[in-house]
Formats: sequence, C-alpha cells, structure tokens
Amino acid sequence: MTNLRRLLPSFRGLVAFEAAGRLGSFTRAGDELGMTQSAISYSIKALEEDVGQALFERGHREVRLTSAGSQLHAEVTRSLYQLAQGISAIRTKPADNVVTLSVSTAFATLWIAPRLQAMRTDLPEIELRLHTADRDLDIVAEDIPLGIRGGRPRDWPGYHCDAFAMEEIIAVASPAYLEAHGIPQHPRDLLPHTLAHLDEPYRYAATWKDWLRSAGVTGTAPVRGTRANEYVAVLQMALDGDAIALGWRHLVGEFLKSARLSQVTDHSFRTGNSFYVIWPRQRELNENSRKVRDWILNQSDLASNEKSSTARRLNMLQAGSDHRE
Repeated sequence: MTNLRRLLPSFRGLVAFEAAGRLGSFTRAGDELGMTQSAISYSIKALEEDVGQALFERGHREVRLTSAGSQLHAEVTRSLYQLAQGISAIRTKPADNVVTLSVSTAFATLWIAPRLQAMRTDLPEIELRLHTADRDLDIVAEDIPLGIRGGRPRDWPGYHCDAFAMEEIIAVASPAYLEAHGIPQHPRDLLPHTLAHLDEPYRYAATWKDWLRSAGVTGTAPVRGTRANEYVAVLQMALDGDAIALGWRHLVGEFLKSARLSQVTDHSFRTGNSFYVIWPRQRELNENSRKVRDWILNQSDLASNEKSSTARRLNMLQAGSDHRE
C-alpha cells in the first residue's frame, strides 16, 4: 500500500497554509491558530520546500498566493473541510451540540470557510457540520435542520426562510489578468476577452448571456473561454489570471476586500432572487440551530444595513410578488 506519510506534507503545515492563504497574513494566521508568526513562516517554508516552488509572494505587511499557491490552496481547503466532515460524522458528541447545515460546495468554500473561525469564537459550544451536495437536498427527508438556498420563498412552500443576501452578479478578474489584457470599461468590451463559464448541472445559475443581456448587450453570444461544472473551479480561473468570471457578490466579497479580485465594469446584475436560510415549518428548531441561523443572518450584508427590518421587508415583498404571479 502507498505510504501516505511519505507522499503528503506535514498536516500542521497544510493547516498553517490554509489559514495564511485565506487571511493573507502569517501574523493573522498565527493569531487564529495559536501559533507565532515565525512558526507559521517556518511551516510554510517547509511546505514550499516539499512541493518545490514558492506558494506566496511575500510583501512588507501582507502575503499573497502565487498562481501555484492559489491552485494548491483551493485543493487544501476543500480536502480539509471534507476531512473535518468525515471526522464529525463519526465523532461521539451530544446530538444537541451538532448543527447540520445543507449547503453547496461553493457556499461552504467561499462563504463559510472565511468565517468559520469567527463562528467558533462566537458559538464555541456548537459544532457545525456542513452537508454539501450537488443537488439541493430535501432537508426534511435527510433530517437536516437548516439549509442555504437561492431563489424566492415560493420555491419552498414547506419551509420558513429568512433572506441574508440579494443575488447580485458582477464580473471579476485578477489584477494580473487586467494588467495583461487591459481593463474593459463597458460590458460589451468583455466580448473579446476570455470568459470563465459555469455549466451548472443541477441548480439554475445565471450565465454570461443573461448578464450581458441585463447590461443591454444582445445579439452576440460569448464563446471564448473555459467551462466547468463547479463554481469554485470557475472562480479559480479568475484567481489564477486565466479569465474573467461572473462573481456572486456574497461569495466573492472576501476576494474583493483583499484585492485578489477586482470588479470589471460598473455593471451589476440583480436578478430579483435572494439567498435564504431555510428550515422546515413542521419541525421546531432547537436552541443551537436557532443560534446558527441567527449567526448567519447577522453576518450578511442585510445585517449591516438594518438587517431585521430589511430582511422582513424583502421577504414580504417577494412573498407578495409570488402571490401575484
């Protein structure tokens, strides 16, 4: 049998690498993991020696993943969370301490992962179990208390739902791509560029054609680029500087803040849909499930702008629209 210990780098190094890549700082990674900055730096240097190439570009106050580092970081993040889920599934703990959340892989990787340490700090008594699947599961049949779904309240008649983000889609690219290929000023200027396309097999997702049509660009279908059936892979193309991608605002926000991605043109496409925390009407949430639900809602963009009243108004407006339709 293959000796995995010889094939895989230090687990400690992989954890340090994931945190440093996500936070863009060895110091902040050390603070999160309870390690010194020098210990983080040493672990990552050992990892770089193991893989044979630099994983970070080191600046005075921050570090930035190289192209190879970005590719490895996506794989390490996905693998660590899958490992955590597997361990969580068999770990013996009081059932009330574990809250399962049904999400897409993209939401788990791009929204939950950057906030997981904050959740652990705010809700130390709760263990979150992420249940990712290609399709939206029937969470009643799967005995899962909470789910994240995109759409409108009419799509889930048997569920309560609270909105935490409007569906807003922008075009995003890395600084390296824009430096190499120029900065498009108008949506029609994107047509000659290399575009990353999402072929979503199970959930409806807006396409480049939808986005361009919303900007008044019609009659020409963009064909250049590369296609993938997972959004994380599509976004990785943009991070690597290979293409311009569609960016769902709530998923790419951290990359925009860290300047790993930039918005391309001022156009944004608001579909009229939103993203919701949903839970079954027929089943009362326990205390810890309510805490997780409320924590997610408090992290949202709606929370920063009169979350409660805004979310309620959005729910009422969309529910009314559903009745009219």
